[in-house]
Amino acid sequence: MLPVDLVLSQMSELGLTATELGPPAYLPEDPAVLRETLSGHELTLVGGFLAVVLHDAGRTEETLREAEHSAKVLAAGGAEVLVLAAATGLDGYDERPQLTDGEWTTLISTCAAIREVAARHGLSTVLHPHVGTHVERGPEVERFLLDSDLPLCLDTGHLLIGGTDPVELAKRHAARISHVHLKDVRAEIADEVRSGRLGYADAVAQGMYVPLGDGDVAVGAIVRSLHEAGYEGWYVLEQDTALAEDGTEGDSKPLRDTARSIAYLDTVVRDL
Repeated sequence: MLPVDLVLSQMSELGLTATELGPPAYLPEDPAVLRETLSGHELTLVGGFLAVVLHDAGRTEETLREAEHSAKVLAAGGAEVLVLAAATGLDGYDERPQLTDGEWTTLISTCAAIREVAARHGLSTVLHPHVGTHVERGPEVERFLLDSDLPLCLDTGHLLIGGTDPVELAKRHAARISHVHLKDVRAEIADEVRSGRLGYADAVAQGMYVPLGDGDVAVGAIVRSLHEAGYEGWYVLEQDTALAEDGTEGDSKPLRDTARSIAYLDTVVRDL
């Protein structure tokens, strides 16, 4: 991971005005230090990602403690939303055991409990379908939408990798979408991940994620569809990449790629 000050200064340089919290403990968790760190780069806090085990009744108390801690940090930093994912409890994103009906029921009820925790801190909660979690594939997303009234984080990249058409989902379930992560991916590499022939981390290293407009996600169509449906939430740009540890790619690749994504988004917004 690149140094915090470098990342935040590059974000500010690109004209971005807000950020999510990032990986655990990447940004300071002390409220005063966090606010000072962000304000020093003219940034505010949108929300943060929380991947926890939701399906295991024996771990619910532990999960709720994690949610309480995360919600406190986010609220103290001025955030609006807690972005929740249904972690397997295993390392990595490549092994995903099948849930029983009982475990699925626990997952749904734990989501509702976390929403209450977040609400006490003034935060909304969204469920993020994510590669390597228990809500990843199309049938799981549809089942979640039926069994829970929690809104979704529409992640355009993770949905496509999981086999869901994000354009079609945005049209059919616009009322259930209250947060958006914008990514673009190369479909041929996403197919390899979905089939299990390629691990997720290896796929990222091979350039599965590309700047918006350079891949196979119809980002423009998604933004237009949500705009027409009256969406008023955040669009969070996530420019996932893997940098060589020897530094041969330099620290400027994320900056260049994100600049391309912003330029593409500008063309989309002008046509709304």
